[in-house]
Amino acid sequence: MSTTALATDTRPMRFFRVRVTRIQDLTPSFRRFTFSGGDLHEYGDPGFDQRVKVVFPTDRLTIDDMPTGDDWYTDWRGLPDGARPPFRTYTTRAVRPEANEIDIDMVAHDVQGPASAWIDRAGVGDEVLVLAPTIHAEGVPLGVDFVPPAATEELLLVGDETAAPAIAVILEQLPREATGIVVLEVPDDRDAAYLPPHPGFRVYAAGRRSGERHDHLVRVVEAHAGVLCPDGRGSDVEEIDVDRDLLWEVPRTAKGGAALKSAPLYAWIAGEASVVKTLRRHLVRDVGVDRRAVAFMGYWRLGRAENS
Repeated sequence: MSTTALATDTRPMRFFRVRVTRIQDLTPSFRRFTFSGGDLHEYGDPGFDQRVKVVFPTDRLTIDDMPTGDDWYTDWRGLPDGARPPFRTYTTRAVRPEANEIDIDMVAHDVQGPASAWIDRAGVGDEVLVLAPTIHAEGVPLGVDFVPPAATEELLLVGDETAAPAIAVILEQLPREATGIVVLEVPDDRDAAYLPPHPGFRVYAAGRRSGERHDHLVRVVEAHAGVLCPDGRGSDVEEIDVDRDLLWEVPRTAKGGAALKSAPLYAWIAGEASVVKTLRRHLVRDVGVDRRAVAFMGYWRLGRAENS
């Protein structure tokens, strides 16, 4: 695409071709990639937990093999098996439009697929595609799922390492008077240092012990949720088969959290789908948190690739 085309592209969301300019290991598991691109001054920054898609090259496919039109996903699905460039979902960690730079933090772990392979071997100069909102989105919060009621007494932010960058941005952008609890499960105890401090939040972060995935999240949420929302009455929740269906509900409309003028507790839960399902059921059915004040996102499922 020519420079002229980029300058006149006013779509609210599109692909940006970017290259790695800096790599920084923040903790044993979190690696920050700084990307540059000549048109990143057009990159939108709605804030909080804004999601983006990152398209990775592989040994057999380049990012030029990725469809980038308005109906890119349909076009991508229509490609033959083995011809679809892999993509994964991440959070925009920082945007510096004046420098044409963005930061995206990724989890570095054993190579298990195309994303982890790229993270493991990437160097300065390597290129990816990033699907993100643009400055032409005109205030539409594309990819933002943290939408609490205007008056919220307490916040509960829960997630595994895949949710940590989103939680970090939320903590940085919340007002200093906001209060609540963060519950985070990470691969290594030293990864707890990844989160920025916030004066109104207590943070319960713990490294994952062998064979104990999700135990920390469930134990701490069950210990504190009833205290944060003591007057809940409980309600039925629709059970979701996380092996078949997407576990994702973000209250925004007349049926959702944005319709609530206030709430004693707003819960934001993200991570592996099975624990998100467990925590959603506990908060809504057992504790009685209004389901319109619970956002839950099953980012991933054990044993399944995001774009499989």
